[in-house]
Amino acid sequence: MNQFSLLGTKRFLPFFITQGLGAFNDNLFKNVLLLFIAFSGLYTQESSTTLINLAAGLFILPFFLLSPIGGQLADKYEKSALIRKIKLAEMVITSVGAVALWFNFVPCLLVVLFLMGAQSALFGPVKFSLMPQHLVEEELVGGNAIVEMGTFVAILGGTVAAGLLFSVEHSMLWIAISVLALSMMGYLASRSIPHAKANDSTLSVNWNPFSQLVKTIRNARKNKTIFLSILAISWFWFVGATYLTQLPHFARDYLGGNPQLVTLLLTVFSIGIAIGSLICEKLSGGKIELGIIPIGACGISVFGIDLYFACQQVAVETNIAVLAFLAVSENIRLLVDLALVSAFGGVFVVPLNALIQQRSEAKIRAQTIAANNVMNALFMVLSAATAVLLLNVFDFTILELFLTVSIVNALVAIYVFSQVHEFLLRFVIWLLSHTVYRINHKDLDNIPEQGAAVLVCNHVSYVDALLIAGSCRRPVRFVMDKEIANIPLVKFFFKWAKTIPICAQGKSPKIYKQAFDKISEELAAGEIVCIFPEGKLTKTGELNEFKKGIEKIISRNPVPVVPLGLKGVWGSFFSHCKGRAFTTLPTRFWSKIEIVADKAIAPDDVSANHLQKKVQALIAS
Repeated sequence: MNQFSLLGTKRFLPFFITQGLGAFNDNLFKNVLLLFIAFSGLYTQESSTTLINLAAGLFILPFFLLSPIGGQLADKYEKSALIRKIKLAEMVITSVGAVALWFNFVPCLLVVLFLMGAQSALFGPVKFSLMPQHLVEEELVGGNAIVEMGTFVAILGGTVAAGLLFSVEHSMLWIAISVLALSMMGYLASRSIPHAKANDSTLSVNWNPFSQLVKTIRNARKNKTIFLSILAISWFWFVGATYLTQLPHFARDYLGGNPQLVTLLLTVFSIGIAIGSLICEKLSGGKIELGIIPIGACGISVFGIDLYFACQQVAVETNIAVLAFLAVSENIRLLVDLALVSAFGGVFVVPLNALIQQRSEAKIRAQTIAANNVMNALFMVLSAATAVLLLNVFDFTILELFLTVSIVNALVAIYVFSQVHEFLLRFVIWLLSHTVYRINHKDLDNIPEQGAAVLVCNHVSYVDALLIAGSCRRPVRFVMDKEIANIPLVKFFFKWAKTIPICAQGKSPKIYKQAFDKISEELAAGEIVCIFPEGKLTKTGELNEFKKGIEKIISRNPVPVVPLGLKGVWGSFFSHCKGRAFTTLPTRFWSKIEIVADKAIAPDDVSANHLQKKVQALIAS
């Protein structure tokens, strides 16, 4: 299914419209209030600046206070009904806001802005925890991509609409009507969201926002991969908030000061994120592909740094028109860099969001997402504080701020990837499968989705384990010849993949025993273990005799065994086709290979001879 096909389904479209209208309305109201404070003439410049900062703080504060409570509510109650209640609250809040707009009563508008932030904080956990219930795993990346795209288009639309409506005659009347209409439309759309059962109806809600905030973060930290993914997503919002906040000042100081250029830059940035998000579906092949996360991180830094140098060549004049600005070729490079920074940001963040939804414990999924929302808000506040520090205290220019963020982004990425080896491992696998090989899969749904199992496969090349790991949806523990597992450079990836080294019993009884003990331990923990029963790479392309080790494994842990066949790998740079691997330059790129799985064999029917016949039949088919 194409990701856009989701927009034609009732399980996704009403939800998508509901969340998009909410994001649009939030940004319309917030930016109208900021414009009113700045340009109404009711306040001095100093008072205006104070109120604008107060307004920004009031909108973000509920995400700290209420996200943990929202996470509990989203786990405890049925989600579609909870969304409708939140949207009804939005209608009440915007009704008060419409009256306050009509009377230009700023204190009330500030209260309304806080309340709109509050309903958004409550909506966030239920929004993202609902998606795994209405989408199958293959749709999660595409669904998140469309939501990410819709969110940033809505943010841009609300921001632009605020500027347009603020400048028309009877502006406050039209704005009041707009925010009321948008909230009503959001509620009506929410009525069509399908039922999504509670994750844990027995949950006792802790209404203390401070103690629950601590508990929420503590729970998220229990899973290292999830918590570091949350930090990585929060860093994305740090980078995004830095760019979005500083673009108006950037246009003023570097691009001639025409307000229309601010809209152009915001549009380019938002469209870049939307395109990057949508590209994820193509890059990931419809599954949650962690291998593209390093690509996103690298792109943010590379094009962020190039943006600094591109701006040295910008040719503008005071109040230059948009068309005149676009007519200068040097200026296009700036816009392309800005678009690519945001596009790679989309590639970076979408798989991380899907990962959190997929791997979070079902009972506390919404609370985990609430922890993500809290950290996102914290990093956006840190973004503002960092900008103030660097620009006002250390006298950085805006360009130097952008350059610093790009360099720090590379350091953050190196730290995250050094802590979660799975990201780099998947990146190597993704590169293999998109350069050297084209990998087709057949019947891999025979591999159990849960519980322990052993995969047995023919052994053709030094990268067989990486090819299988990239094709299997579950993490796989590979049993591999000690000599192969210790090949320089490659051994780091095998170590990160938690490979179990083994050798002949005669060579090292200790290593042999340790290997079987580790295999038993992994199977007892419900993991997937893959072995190559030939015990060595084929040097002829033909299947070698299967050793009896598989029978010993199953005698200790009676689990299903799934035969696999690797086809098309013989003859590649990593095989012994021409005598020895790695001895000649690669001559085959993007060659077609296939991984085929047979039905699982019950433990009682497992024998080395029977499995060899099964694998032989797979590779001969």
